[in-house]
Amino acid sequence: MSSGANPQDPGTLGMRAPDAPAAPAIAAAPAAPGIDAGAPPTVLVRIRALLPTFPPSERRVAEAALADPSGVAAKTISELAADCDTSETTVIRFCRTVGLKGYPEMRIGLAAAAGIEDAVTTAPTVGGDIGPADSLAEVVTKLGYADARAVQDTVAQLDLHLLERAVDAVVSAGAVDIYGIGASALIAADLHHKLYRIGHRAAAWPDAENALTSAALLGRGDVAIGISHTGATPATVTALEEAHDNGARTIAITNFPRSPITDVADLVLTTAVRETTFRSGAMASRIAALTVVDCLFVGVAQRNFSRTTRAVERTRSAVVGARGQ
Repeated sequence: MSSGANPQDPGTLGMRAPDAPAAPAIAAAPAAPGIDAGAPPTVLVRIRALLPTFPPSERRVAEAALADPSGVAAKTISELAADCDTSETTVIRFCRTVGLKGYPEMRIGLAAAAGIEDAVTTAPTVGGDIGPADSLAEVVTKLGYADARAVQDTVAQLDLHLLERAVDAVVSAGAVDIYGIGASALIAADLHHKLYRIGHRAAAWPDAENALTSAALLGRGDVAIGISHTGATPATVTALEEAHDNGARTIAITNFPRSPITDVADLVLTTAVRETTFRSGAMASRIAALTVVDCLFVGVAQRNFSRTTRAVERTRSAVVGARGQ
């Protein structure tokens, strides 16, 4: 398990000791938060998330902004349109697609985002891609930077209103199915372990046929959670669709808000991961998804804090007792 949870330690479940006071409930965010010019990194996060969905003309604008945010911020709209072999109208349409009012707002957001990234980057190459000539020290630095930024960007753009609705659904669910294939199966297993240990009827299904079989038996009052970085893993999408068709509440955890899995999800929780040469579910995408899973779990655990701590203590005692025999 990627979480490294120790069954003897309640703290590994993200909970405080039983005698600690309960934490406040998750604060609800506005129902439909947009891009906040006061939080400029969100502009780049949003562009990255939507990159696969842009038509060719808008994609050229997106790639230019991602490649050199400070350089694009210094250009007029006419200069950017010419550099991207497109029209000013397309640039304006691109701005609106990513949630901005217009080009001036995008210039401000990109300039601020570039300044923040420069401030947190300790070396010119720390945020760059991994190359064959990189030393092991450079690889470690770049991976550490990518993982840290994945968590920071994910938390910054996580919709707290949708998260709270997801918590509500899981808290009241009769059964919780969790679907994840390949590397996403590790994340599904982590969430299953956490929920099951505090008394929720949860099951993780890493096999496509078993996932479909279980999804077919869900109904109203149940919850199904599909985890897919790309949002296009066929087995996960199909299982979540089956659960949705049978009346279960469906939740998707993905990096791409316009991917196939979002079409069959009632609630979508997004991560924010930058791609690298060696992108895989075992790297930054897994770290970001685990962050969302931890937020969801702790939100659920908070709702009945005394029950949660009792369940953790009972399972800990059972494991300790079994080992002592």
